[in-house]
Order: sequence, then structure tokens, then C-alpha cells
Amino acid sequence: MTTVRAPQGYRERPSSVGDAVIWCRDGISDADPPVLPDGCMDLLWIDGRLSVAGPDTRAYRPEPGFADRIAGVRLSPGAAPALLGVPARELRNARADLADLWSPADLRTASGLIARASNPAVGLEAIARWCAGRTDAIDPVVRFLVASLRSGSSVAAIAGELQTGPRRLHRISLAAFGYGPKTLGRVLRMQRALALARGGMGLADVAVASGYADQAHLTRDVREFSGMSPMKLLGSKLEPLSF
Repeated sequence: MTTVRAPQGYRERPSSVGDAVIWCRDGISDADPPVLPDGCMDLLWIDGRLSVAGPDTRAYRPEPGFADRIAGVRLSPGAAPALLGVPARELRNARADLADLWSPADLRTASGLIARASNPAVGLEAIARWCAGRTDAIDPVVRFLVASLRSGSSVAAIAGELQTGPRRLHRISLAAFGYGPKTLGRVLRMQRALALARGGMGLADVAVASGYADQAHLTRDVREFSGMSPMKLLGSKLEPLSF
């Protein structure tokens, strides 16, 4: 069985805001694994600077030592554009300062919530709660799309269930996730596969359980998204970072 430990100094907990996760960590080392695509977007505090991590389609490798303290709110797929008012499509594979995305007034409010909080992670959660109080709930179509892709449904089957065309489904996905539904489905399938593998399941069985054609198909997908083979990625015995 693969023994899994979190990167040194990494902590996380569920948030009171939707399905978000609050996390923090102390710096980055060259032994840490890459940040893998997961369909999520993060609101970040990095050494006092507020920023947003957009949706990734490839591994992100921060330079060792680029920050001393990092905290984040990991928002579930489709949540960030509505909650934070940020453009998922324009932030694909990118990180942007919140000052470039929000009005000065909103940024002052967010900075005040951070300043009054007991720590940056608590402050970020307060910002997310403030945003949730002034925005509409996530579109039910977006929620259905995420849940269906997580369960392994095909894009064609989801379009049929929603009685919509593939082009409209693609437009919805670009706005909510930053990329199309097929890409999100592949990302979620890879994350599901890696979770099973970290739990001790063999890769051949993981491939079958996760909906891959075979282990070679699993390996190709993991390598495309992470730049590493499944064995090398799992051999680090580290949970992937977030942000």
C-alpha cells in the first residue's frame, strides 16, 4: 500500500462556504510535487498579496522559495466565476493578482477582512463568505454537469439529459470551468484514479475502476496532465499541492 503524507507544513480543513476547502502551507521546497489540474480555482494569500489561481490543464510547478507563507480557499469546479466574479476562461493556466480583477472598493473590503482575521486562512474564508452573501448560487446546470462528469457520464449523455446541444454545453463549460466539458471530465477522472492509487489499489485495477480503456490509457492521461508517469508521481508519496 502507498503511504501518503502531506507536504511539510501543509494543513487543510473543510470550509463553511459551500464545498470549499481552506488550506495553508509554509513555503515550497524542491521536493514538493507539482500542482495538478483538479477543475478547481483558488483564492490565494501569498506573503500578504491576494491573487487567484485559474483552472489548470497542465501541472504547475512553483519555484522553491518563492513564498514563505501561503493560504488558499480551494473552490469547487464552477464555483469561482460566480462567487468571485472572475473569468475562468481568461485565467486558464494562469495566476492573477486580485487587484487586476476586482474594483478598488471590493479590494479594500477584502483586505480589511484579511487584516481583521486571526490568520490569513480565516481571512480568506471571510472573503469567500462575504462574496457568497452577495452573489447568486451556482447554476444548477453547472452543478449537474460536474456531478455527472464525476460519476463517469459521457458528454453526449449529459447533453441528452439536459436536452441541450454540445455547443451550448461547451459555452457553459468555458464560462464555468475555463475549458470544455471533455477536458473537465478527463481531469476529474485522473483525480479519481490517483485517489484510488494512493489508497493502495494497483494501477491496472485503478484504470478499470476509473473508466480508462487500460493502464496505458491511464498512464498517457496522467503524463499529459502532470508531466510524470503515475509510478513517478505516486512514488513521491506526497499529496499534490494546491494553488
